[in-house]
Amino acid sequence: MDKLKMHSPNLTEANIAKLAKLFPSCVTEARDEQGRMKQAIDFDQLRQELSEHIVEGPQERYHLNWPGKREALLAANAPIAKTLRPCREESVSFDTTKNLFIEGDNLEALKLLQETYLGRVKLIYIDPPYNTGREFIYDDDYHESFDDYLDSSGQRDEQGGRLVANTESNGRFHSDWLSMMYPRLRLAKNLLCDDGVIFISIDDHEVDSLRKLCDEVFGGDNFVAQLIWQKVFSPKNSAKWFSEDHDYIIVYAKNKGSWAPNMLPQTEEMIARYKNPDNDPRGPWTSSDLAARNRYDAGLYSIKCPSGRVIDGPPRGSYWRINEENFKKLDDDNRIWWGKDGDNMPRLKRFLSEVKQGRTPQTIWFYSEVGHTQDAKKSLLKYVDFQETENVLNSVKPVELIQRILQLSTSPDGGDIVLDFFSGSASTAHAVLKQNYEDKGSRRFIGVQIPEPLPKPEPGLGSIFEMGARRVKNYAKEVSSEADDQKASSLDLGFRVMKVESSNMREIHYSPDSLSQDLLSENIDNIREGRSSEDLLFQVLLDWGVDLSLPISRQDVDGKTIFFVDGAEKHMALAACFDLDIDEEFVKQLAEYEPLRVVFRDAGFASDSVKINVEQIFAQKSPNTDVKVI
Repeated sequence: MDKLKMHSPNLTEANIAKLAKLFPSCVTEARDEQGRMKQAIDFDQLRQELSEHIVEGPQERYHLNWPGKREALLAANAPIAKTLRPCREESVSFDTTKNLFIEGDNLEALKLLQETYLGRVKLIYIDPPYNTGREFIYDDDYHESFDDYLDSSGQRDEQGGRLVANTESNGRFHSDWLSMMYPRLRLAKNLLCDDGVIFISIDDHEVDSLRKLCDEVFGGDNFVAQLIWQKVFSPKNSAKWFSEDHDYIIVYAKNKGSWAPNMLPQTEEMIARYKNPDNDPRGPWTSSDLAARNRYDAGLYSIKCPSGRVIDGPPRGSYWRINEENFKKLDDDNRIWWGKDGDNMPRLKRFLSEVKQGRTPQTIWFYSEVGHTQDAKKSLLKYVDFQETENVLNSVKPVELIQRILQLSTSPDGGDIVLDFFSGSASTAHAVLKQNYEDKGSRRFIGVQIPEPLPKPEPGLGSIFEMGARRVKNYAKEVSSEADDQKASSLDLGFRVMKVESSNMREIHYSPDSLSQDLLSENIDNIREGRSSEDLLFQVLLDWGVDLSLPISRQDVDGKTIFFVDGAEKHMALAACFDLDIDEEFVKQLAEYEPLRVVFRDAGFASDSVKINVEQIFAQKSPNTDVKVI
């Protein structure tokens, strides 16, 4: 029996709970005056969360720590002057698809997606570098420019790709890996919706570190499961100690109280257990024992079989699960099975139509259900024709494995967003399209992959990113050719390719004594050379937090090009015109569309008076429109 508190609320505990929701990494454990453990705030960590600089101040406490942790936190919070540039020529169905492939460093990509996809991603699946002593290509430093840092630190190979060795001889072996993962997971958490979930593949090398890291980022209370995936179908006899037959998949919810896995379909074996030997009109059934060992005094009574035989009571040491009155009701309803001759020990009939239509997922996933590594390689080879066998990635995951994750974590008709920011060979994108094809789903994917070169030069393929894009294109072609017209037309088999690039805005830095009238006139236009209107449009979408996958159309009005986002009728999400010599007549025509947002080029107006009058024109014709310039 619980006791009344008999005191006023503990406001300190309430404040700690509020901070825990905002900054779970800042909540730790400490001992009170009686030596009991209690929750406390790690003020050093909180100061770092709220600081743009590295904060010093060690303190003895229970938490995960490593050299470079504060730098990793700073890397997560540091702003970047980057954008996403659209690439139509590498895309499929660019104007209508809702899927995104992003080429670039995933830390930068995750930062760029923060406003647009904040709290909108239903599922994240990642297969990060396993830190096996080989090389991995993510190393983050913001004290010098990105390109300068790669060159000066020797992180570029001959093809210009990023390369960072993290061998076990490196004294920072685990620290470097943690510093790489920490900021990416923090940013990824922001993108998850309240009932979202993240699945992370990992092996024995860093599974313990990953669990501790995720406890800090997502909160230990949001740990869901540590799954075991049987990844090989035959033991490795060459193993020195044990054949490593499995990997792990770590599962954390954004909010465990709001998330639960979907039920899995019943297997044919499970359904086959249900028979109907007595032709019961309620359909197939199976039976269960009516006796149990838990003490139940009302479960001690004799029973008379239809054959006339009397059973004195349940088997010795057990009790009937139900009392005598309920037993008679079940028997009258033909829910008791006495055997064909009516003389057996009674059993309770359970009808297939009345049981839960599904099965609870388990923590061990066998390759017979979700595939193994050889299946994964065969699938990749089916859709990408390699000339160099070394280019077939060893870490590729089976499409069936990711489909299982999709079945557990997404719904077919919810338009759920699935993010993979270690996209690699695009197994996740492939799985999303395949699952949508099988259950007529509307899931969307966002895949992020750094332009890492293939192990060996491959004709027509410059990087792992291009390999993944080709795989998805070829799978989409296969589906389109095999599916009937109606089914194929309802599927989104395309993707928009976006590339992480420097900002479309020019970087202008002059000391006061170097400014002149000529320089001022030269820098009236603030747009970087070589950037198109479509480049500007997507940076506007990012800055404004508008979905990057909304349909885009363009129209010419009075010789000016207008981009319409999410419709070309009234009240579209955004209208943009980046042409020059914009006059009031054109502005009036654009205002007739009553867009929710409209944007112009700052230097695009025919005169200062036009620029001044734009807001007044929209205030009269479309008062709900938000007007901005770049």
